[in-house]
Amino acid sequence: MTKFSDLNLDAKVLKAIAETGYDTPTPIQAGAIAPALEGRDVLGIAQTGTGKTAAFTLPMITLLGRGRARARMPRSLVLAPTRELAAQVAENFDTYAKYTKLSKALLIGGTSFKDQDKIIDKGVDVLIATPGRLLDHLERGKLILTDVKVMVVDEADRMLDMGFIPDIEEIFKRTPFTRQTLFFSATMAPEIERITNTFLSNPAKIEVARAATTNDNIKQGVVVFKGSEKRKEPSEKRALLRTLIDAEGEACTNAIIFCNRKSDVDIVAKSLNKYGYNASPIHGDLDQSHRTKTLDKFRDNELRFLVASDVAARGLDIPAVTHVFNFDVPSHAEDYVHRIGRTGRAGRSGTAIMICIPRDEKNLEDVERLVKETIPRLDNPVAAQPAKEEAKPEEKPKRTRNRRKKDEESAAAEAKPAEKPAQDDKPKREDKPRQEKSRGGRGRGRNEPEVVGMGDEPPAFIAMSFAERAKV
Repeated sequence: MTKFSDLNLDAKVLKAIAETGYDTPTPIQAGAIAPALEGRDVLGIAQTGTGKTAAFTLPMITLLGRGRARARMPRSLVLAPTRELAAQVAENFDTYAKYTKLSKALLIGGTSFKDQDKIIDKGVDVLIATPGRLLDHLERGKLILTDVKVMVVDEADRMLDMGFIPDIEEIFKRTPFTRQTLFFSATMAPEIERITNTFLSNPAKIEVARAATTNDNIKQGVVVFKGSEKRKEPSEKRALLRTLIDAEGEACTNAIIFCNRKSDVDIVAKSLNKYGYNASPIHGDLDQSHRTKTLDKFRDNELRFLVASDVAARGLDIPAVTHVFNFDVPSHAEDYVHRIGRTGRAGRSGTAIMICIPRDEKNLEDVERLVKETIPRLDNPVAAQPAKEEAKPEEKPKRTRNRRKKDEESAAAEAKPAEKPAQDDKPKREDKPRQEKSRGGRGRGRNEPEVVGMGDEPPAFIAMSFAERAKV
């Protein structure tokens, strides 16, 4: 069995490794370190949680043992897709390079450009950065990459998902053609293969697991769930999540809960806290200092549940995560591999449970097609029981306008005393002549005296002509 001492690493690096308690390299480390130390390009394909970070950090520290960095001209470059992963690489570097005099700089968003410029101006041996922030410094004229001897691309498939491939290509073009490239990815999409063919020269290919496979020591399951009503489905889904957590009992010491949308991350975290679960959200919209504090609490077991978006799916090195709950089926099948890879790390066992609602069934099929296995279906612990039939109150008929009129007449009839059926007791109404209105007057009846007019013959003066009237 290969040991770290057999890999020609620097003595100072071996001393630091020994203090961490590791003695035997993982398969990806054993396969990648030797060709990297020989100066060859390396293409590493391995599932998450297999030790890829140390696979490039350890040989890089050894290769940079000689030489000195110049201002604004780093000697090596590590590209990571997220701030969290970049910070993890920086932590690994600090751990394994503590007996060397190598310097580093961490360039990520959410921190001051001014502070980063000061470090760069002094000269750094290892520059660890996210693509966006690195390009910002390059455009400001604060960095020159012509002295980069070793370039590392970590989680390349995640770079692809986040749309960083054009940025990666631009960065590659600014580095020397003679550089050594160490390229790592969990999956091998066609676009990733195109980049490796373009920018890597005869790489040593190390594939320690089939692309897009999951760890055998992770117990997987999916609960197919359908809400009673569309408007009630979100709250019922959160209730199902709490039930699944409770069902795991003491075995669930901590867990990461993944949601597809940032808004759901906040809602789920708030809901868990409302019901007494110790949870905090983490996603890209939160301030970097807040995200760092949240992760530190989770690592230190001060926080039991970390509710996260996919920003936390890659590269979080938290070895003792017992459970992963996928509140949503991931939209991209590859993300499933990375999400559940947060548990079952470093040889430990883990549990990954997913909730699938009807509209996510297509995504579930994509996941199973990618991992080439059927995820076991679990019984829904809160499946609706047949409801007991309750005596329903008699439904009142709808009160229409005619119905109300009939009800009022009926009530009035009940209130009056009973009347005798004899017709003779009723007073007879006097027959009055019907009055008809005439056109000539308002309210005149037929028997009223007629209005006397001028008779049948008009007065003589009317029949006169105007000339005759003038003589009169």
